[in-house]
Amino acid sequence: MATQQERVKKQGAESHTFVQEFAKCVNSVRYPGLPPEAVYWAKALLLDTVGVTLAGVEEEAPRIMRNVTFRTAGDGPAVVIGTNRRINVLDAALINGIAAHVLDFDDCSNTMGGHPSASILPALFSAAQESGASGADFIAAYVTGIETNCKFSRGVNFYQYNKGWHPTSTIGILGCTAACANLLKLTEEQTAHALGIAASLASGVKSNFGTMTKSLHVGHSNRSALFAVMLARDGYTSSTVAYEHHHGYFNAFNGKGNFNSDLILPEWANPLDIVRPGMTMKLYPCCGATHPAIEAMMAVVRENDLKPDDIEHVEVLLQTRRLEHTNRPQPQSALDAKFSVQYVVARAVTDRRITMEQFEGDAYKDAAVQRLLPKIHAGTYTSEHFPEDHHFGSVVTVKTTSGKILTKKVFFQLGRTVDIPAPPELMKEKFDDCAGRLMPKGRVAEIYSVIQRFEKLPDVRELTDLLALDTAPVRHATAA
Repeated sequence: MATQQERVKKQGAESHTFVQEFAKCVNSVRYPGLPPEAVYWAKALLLDTVGVTLAGVEEEAPRIMRNVTFRTAGDGPAVVIGTNRRINVLDAALINGIAAHVLDFDDCSNTMGGHPSASILPALFSAAQESGASGADFIAAYVTGIETNCKFSRGVNFYQYNKGWHPTSTIGILGCTAACANLLKLTEEQTAHALGIAASLASGVKSNFGTMTKSLHVGHSNRSALFAVMLARDGYTSSTVAYEHHHGYFNAFNGKGNFNSDLILPEWANPLDIVRPGMTMKLYPCCGATHPAIEAMMAVVRENDLKPDDIEHVEVLLQTRRLEHTNRPQPQSALDAKFSVQYVVARAVTDRRITMEQFEGDAYKDAAVQRLLPKIHAGTYTSEHFPEDHHFGSVVTVKTTSGKILTKKVFFQLGRTVDIPAPPELMKEKFDDCAGRLMPKGRVAEIYSVIQRFEKLPDVRELTDLLALDTAPVRHATAA
């Protein structure tokens, strides 16, 4: 059987433009050609995203979006996760996308510089519920979306990220479009048009980090991606040079000389990014850029049994790009606290763990934390600490009231890549904790069981039905 890479090369021989080649890659991925590692990680990331989505349902941002959307949304086939409503597939993708990302607890990609799963799965669930897709086809589409997000990022990042765009939405919309096109079996021409439409619907700026609008980026891009696919399926067209044109995606988002499209497609599926380097599984419900500092601080505290009153001064060093949006000495809201390296390091001292409760309500105003914040200072590390091309580490140095200097360096936090994966027991513990905030224990166990055999499901709605609060069985027509 030909590999994914061999099929891409064979099919790409007669293509002429970037988006046409791109469409061939997207349509080349099918479940029978996936390596077992890809299936394993797809199910692990699916479990993780379902858990954090359920945990995010009752946050203010998705609640407001439900209130606004439900005023006009009629009944439809798609579950609004964690509710008893089923509405049209586009609005469900929007609401569920916000819930998936609002806690900032969803997985990340080093290559993408963003969150691949939350930018794909909500719309993919909607598409699967409309079509009655199988679990195997869903996994292939999901892997396609992640591959698109990561390989595309090789050509545009980290310039796009540094310029101020939010890759989870500006690139994530492309991965989501690819995933939905793959699942709904669009032709190569239709897929190319869908990707071209998506190029005009991409948006999201980093100035809105720390607010509800960050998660809106993800909901909006999920909805827009599925919208692009549905339009293309019905004959809507776009430019065949929507990316490389002088007014196309590459030049509009990056600018001349700040991208390299030649890095995107040649290594497609060789290997799949979901296999290597793999995605980052978050063990803390806050910005991933702060996680190495959290682990470094917790190590210092535990190894030396430090109490808050033992600390005179803390210096936290991060990579320059990551410090830009995490240097928030005095967070002004619970969402703001998720991006404050000072706040999470203080919590590592006061609580010796990082939990969802620390980012709820007025928890960021905790008196013990407020006393510590002025003692915590953030800066950038240099080549004497890490190689110049290393973006993911942290160095924490603590001066105690007794005069001791304690330093800890974390190169990668646990779960950052497949080489240092989050152990299965921690992944399940996180899922149980997240899903259990909304669902009864029995339902949580049932969801977990279904995802473990996901590739064998004849219909993905066996899972999505469980994500609704109503418990009555739903009869679905068999997909044609």
